Parts: sequence; C-alpha cells; structure tokens
Amino acid sequence: MRALQVEDHDHRPVFSNILVPSISPSQVLIQTEACGLNFADLLMIKGVYQETPMLPFSLGMEVAGNVLAVGNRVTDINVGDRVVAFTGSGGLAEFCAVDVSRCLKIPTAMSYETAASVPIGYGTSHLSLTHRAKIKPGDKLLVLGAGGGVGLTAVEIGAALGAKVIAVARGKDKMNICETRGAEITLDSTVDDVRGIVKKLGGVDIVYDPVGGDPFLTALSCCKPEARYLIIGFASGNIPQIKANHLLLKNVNIMGFYWGGYLRHAPEALVSSLNQILNLIVDGNLKPYINKVYEFDQALEALDDLKARKSIGKLIVRGPKSKN
Repeated sequence: MRALQVEDHDHRPVFSNILVPSISPSQVLIQTEACGLNFADLLMIKGVYQETPMLPFSLGMEVAGNVLAVGNRVTDINVGDRVVAFTGSGGLAEFCAVDVSRCLKIPTAMSYETAASVPIGYGTSHLSLTHRAKIKPGDKLLVLGAGGGVGLTAVEIGAALGAKVIAVARGKDKMNICETRGAEITLDSTVDDVRGIVKKLGGVDIVYDPVGGDPFLTALSCCKPEARYLIIGFASGNIPQIKANHLLLKNVNIMGFYWGGYLRHAPEALVSSLNQILNLIVDGNLKPYINKVYEFDQALEALDDLKARKSIGKLIVRGPKSKN
C-alpha cells in the first residue's frame, strides 16, 4: 500500500510502498478516505512529540474511512461500517490498523472529510472546556491562536456552550472566520493591545492556550480571580515558565490538558465527549471549518502549509484511493 512515511527525523517524509498492516484481535482495518492534519504531525517529523513512534512510521493521527476487516474480539463494529478513529499515527496511508476502542461510527449524513476533522481539534476543545474548566453560560473565554485548527474549535464550542468568546488571531482573515464561529470580540495578535483591551473588559474566566510563549504571560495577566487557565500546547515553540506567586495572588487554576492521555486513564470521558460533538455537528450547532482538502499526492504540500501557518481551521488529506 502507499503511505507517507518518516524514515529519518532530519529529512522530509517520503512516499513509500509498504505492507498492509495486520490487525490484532481487538483491532479493525480501515481503508482511509480522509485524514486530518495536526501540529503534532510536524513535531513527530522532528522526533520531539511526546508520543513519536519508532522509525520508520506513517504520519496521520485522525482518520475517517471504511472498515475492511475486524479482529475476532471486535463486536460493536462490522466490516463495511463508516468510522472515524484516533490512530495516533499511520493515517496518511491507504490502510491503517487501529484498536476498536479508538473508533466511532460516523453518522450517515456526515462526510469523511468532516469526520476526520473532529477527533483531536474538537475533542481537545470540548473535553478541556467541559471536563477540566467546567465552562458555564456567561463565562468569558479567551482563546489564543484562535484561527488555527484547534483554536477555532474552542471558539465555536465555547460559543455553543454559552460563553462570551474573545478570540485572538493573526490577521483580518482569521479574525473574520472567528466571528462566523461565534466570537463576540476578535483581536489581532500582531497589532492589538490584547492585555489592555481584555483588562478593560473586566478580565476573563477561562483561557484556552495552544500557543505558549509570550502570549501566555499576556493571557495570564488578563485572568480574573479564580480563573481557569487551560494549557493545550506550545505552537510558538516556547514553553513558558510559571511564577507561582502570579497564581497565588488571584487564586488562578493552571490546568494542563492532553487529550490523548484520556485514552489511558478515562476513555469513557473521551468517548462520551466525541459522541456529544458528533451529535452537535449533526444538529447543526457545530460546523467544522475545513480550510482545504488535498489529494494524497499533495500531502507534503499540506504539511508545508500547516508549518507555514497559512491555514485557517483544518487541513484534510484524502486517502490514496479516495474518489469523492
């Protein structure tokens, strides 16, 4: 089968012909129709992601497609089912093997591209905001990196759950998209005085931060007493150091959040969250914004666009044999 593989952390991924993976008794074999790209894919290429597989490996953390085979212990999913799965890796290939516990059936009316945009971005935002930050209607939510694939889902989910969303993004195009997804206030990170403006608004109850670096310090200074600060990632490449006295003075709660970790210690919370997200999409309350869909042969171009931060929302790569 065709796959996009990382063979060396110092070089670009390459298209290869490799064996179709075999499945264990608890796994299913999926023919890939669509694969969502994530910032973590870029970290895996360099070998610096916390769960980078052993070399060589195929990229692609979230997949939607058709089930071609099931292990003998699989009971809830059958051959022919349309599913979406969090694979961790291996999605940028014609076929991928994944444990059935990581699969959900796709609603009939949902496209493969939409389904592939759901697990990590929407899963991260929904579970972090509901399970960790305990978001409630009327909360002021500050979203950093709001134009990116993960940040935009936080804007949309926060608004759907009744929060007053302040979106910080880079440039007018991204700010405009944030407005269409429910942001009440949009700020340009390149020109606006984020700290001054947000403080004049009375501060925020929740910060959603996939960026880190200097924006972390800015957002922390905007927190109201007993605010909840969600650390989602460090897209800036800079992991900030936190001075404990800053947390003490305002009784601020700093909350680390790693979506994939719930697969191990609380999978039922993750599955429940994803099912809620799929229902919200079917009902029209969430509308995933897919910036561009690439053919499989364009996967390296897609990764370059992701790295250059040219995208607003989600980038999707079709499977090698996808025709629709």
